[in-house]
Amino acid sequence: MDDLIPSGMMLPIHFGTRFSKPFVGLGGGYRDVTTMSVTYLTDKKILNKYLPECFEIVNEPLVKVYYSNNRDIEWLAGAAYNIVGVDVPCVYNGKEEHMEGKYCLALWENLTDPILTGRELQGIPKIYAEIEDHIKTEGEWRTCAHYRGHKIVDITIKEIRPMTHEEIEARRKLPGKDWFGWKYLPKTGEPGAEVSYPTLYPLGDATWEAIWGEGKVVWNHLIWEQNPTQFHIVNALADLPIIEYREATISKGGYPPPADSWWKPPPPGGPPRIWRRLR
Repeated sequence: MDDLIPSGMMLPIHFGTRFSKPFVGLGGGYRDVTTMSVTYLTDKKILNKYLPECFEIVNEPLVKVYYSNNRDIEWLAGAAYNIVGVDVPCVYNGKEEHMEGKYCLALWENLTDPILTGRELQGIPKIYAEIEDHIKTEGEWRTCAHYRGHKIVDITIKEIRPMTHEEIEARRKLPGKDWFGWKYLPKTGEPGAEVSYPTLYPLGDATWEAIWGEGKVVWNHLIWEQNPTQFHIVNALADLPIIEYREATISKGGYPPPADSWWKPPPPGGPPRIWRRLR
């Protein structure tokens, strides 16, 4: 207990601050992460409806759908959870800042702790779903998310070839990795927002192994009776046309990497980058 440090106030506040152990590095305390990611081209006019005005699609209108199996997480005392998310590559045009990143449209998780921190502290639109651990059969990886027995999305990737170390390093240097969100807290007992502003969540890249693949994403339309709090979200994503698949990858990462890994990350230096309000 002596190595615990205060990590901020969250509800219920009358018990005081939460506590955590200090951790450093690119992985943010995530030691073992397996990710499936599929990117596809969609309709820009439809996609723009879901981006606040300060975010702009400057290149192709792309949707990135991804799943991660997160294990051995430091801030959760070694626990694990899965996610399925949807991001849109874009540019933030603020009064003081202009930067490239990706706006998170929705992020499903299957554990309460990260959902609460994401919504209360970071402005990431996290919601709950049951998310299956990935299955690999004869070079094909599969996973899905569902709620109360009703399927939300299926993600499938068929392996093509391993990614070279040079390709992994080239991807690590690409811009636009940081996450954009929108923090919103409604007023109590009346219409309108108590808090409403864009947020930045810095992300690193701790990949040490990856595979190129051929991916497929299948969204399922739902009705209110099947998923009363999320059906409108799922249906909006399902209505985004998949014009053309652009990229599919499977990756393994986390910090620190295994002792025998080829990737040797630089030692942490400078002040930590932490989530904050965009200006």
